[in-house]
Amino acid sequence: MMRPPRILLVDDEVAIQRSLSPLLRSRGYEVDVAATGGEALTLASSRCPDVIILDLGLPDIEGAEVCRRIRGGSETPIIVLSARTGDTDKVSTLDVGADDYVTKPFSPDELLARIRVALRRVFAEHEHESGQETFGDLTIDFDRHRVVRDGEEIRLTPKEFDLLQLLARNAGRVLTNRKILKAIWGSHAVNQPEHLWVLMGQLRKKIERDPSKPEYLVSEPWVGYRFVAERS
Repeated sequence: MMRPPRILLVDDEVAIQRSLSPLLRSRGYEVDVAATGGEALTLASSRCPDVIILDLGLPDIEGAEVCRRIRGGSETPIIVLSARTGDTDKVSTLDVGADDYVTKPFSPDELLARIRVALRRVFAEHEHESGQETFGDLTIDFDRHRVVRDGEEIRLTPKEFDLLQLLARNAGRVLTNRKILKAIWGSHAVNQPEHLWVLMGQLRKKIERDPSKPEYLVSEPWVGYRFVAERS
């Protein structure tokens, strides 16, 4: 990328704008700021940000609706930054297309880490043209449906591979239980989380060195799952 990564910060709190904008710029990011949902939609379209940090409590348009509209025409990673801590808020926002959710008050280091994860996914989508990717000691051949760890092939059932592929293709992004269920089994299964629990348990036994302490297939309690791994 010839230019620095561009962040769109959407928050009507002046204190957040004044603290986050210089912090992000000090890390080498270009920063655009929007205080309303309308401004956010305009800047998201005209400035082509690499990552969007989005508050939910905006004065004109609900943040979840802003997220839904942006996601309708863009795959730009969206990190929600909100004081709402309820699981319902998290799940509903992630279901309409947000990639991550950070609650206020937050650690600046944590937010910066989430931004780096989102940017790695953006760059990887442009850099990895082949059907094979390596994450740490795990190599996934998406075309051949083949998984190898430390040179040893791991045999997966079709459904196990579908689940691993879905999560790995969205590495670093939180996927809700409903979103995973719909993608793997169809819309009729969105209220049957036991299917996912069983399949995830099977997959962890094959993928993780210690299934009780997963390295790759990490739970987001009451929300969903995230594939966590550094690409090689």
